[in-house]
Amino acid sequence: MAFIDPHIHMVSRTTEDYERMAVAGCIAISEPAFWPGFDRRTPEGFYDYFRQLTDFEPRRGTQFGIQHWSWLGLNPKEAEDVDFSREVIALIPEFLGRPSVLGIGEIGLNKISRNELQIFQEQVELAIEYQQLIMVHTPHLEDKLKGTRWILDVLRESGAIPERVLVDHVEEHTASMVLDRGFWAGLTLYPFSKCSIPRAVDLVEVFGADRLMVNSGGDWGQSDPLSVPRLILEMRLRGHDSRTIEGPTLRNAIQFFSQSKHFRFELDA
Repeated sequence: MAFIDPHIHMVSRTTEDYERMAVAGCIAISEPAFWPGFDRRTPEGFYDYFRQLTDFEPRRGTQFGIQHWSWLGLNPKEAEDVDFSREVIALIPEFLGRPSVLGIGEIGLNKISRNELQIFQEQVELAIEYQQLIMVHTPHLEDKLKGTRWILDVLRESGAIPERVLVDHVEEHTASMVLDRGFWAGLTLYPFSKCSIPRAVDLVEVFGADRLMVNSGGDWGQSDPLSVPRLILEMRLRGHDSRTIEGPTLRNAIQFFSQSKHFRFELDA
């Protein structure tokens, strides 16, 4: 079954992972800007990273018939230095016209500091100014509920249109607040943190498939780029039909991404 992975950091994956994903049915991915495992020291480091996301990675995906889309932004893990962060943000508009860019992301909160909150708000404002989609990173573990509430408050106060925002890494205690306010929700499938595959299927069964997307994350930590097809298998084993499975694994991503002026994708009915 064809699938889209709407949140995977391919810069941390081997070319063999592209091939494995293609064999498993992946037809497109979107890659949000992320932390490289260490803090970058200069804005020029980010500039080259944005070039990698918008130039090199799309060509790598094309080798295996996978369309590669990207998001640009400053991840909250590197947003504590406000002045430095603003230098990075100033670089982003130059790249927004590139044909593989879907929007601003992943932005949000990590440690839920005042500086992170300020930089998150400024990037939301940038997205609104340039009419970009937004992908949001919510913090982990005990801070997720508080952080998600703060994030949703910033989005509401900024005037962001909920239908143009994907709030990622939701779990059982945050899914309803995201969906009830009209946002899209992402379930990140990790083997040891965030959301397991059985839990994700449970959430689809509880909340329905509308405005839910599943993704593998696929970053530098322990993660599996085949998490989405493994979820497809779990849903099949639970008796879900193909149309239901295609919602969170394929069609919802197309519907959301199609709001970007750059997204072009044809799916057979």
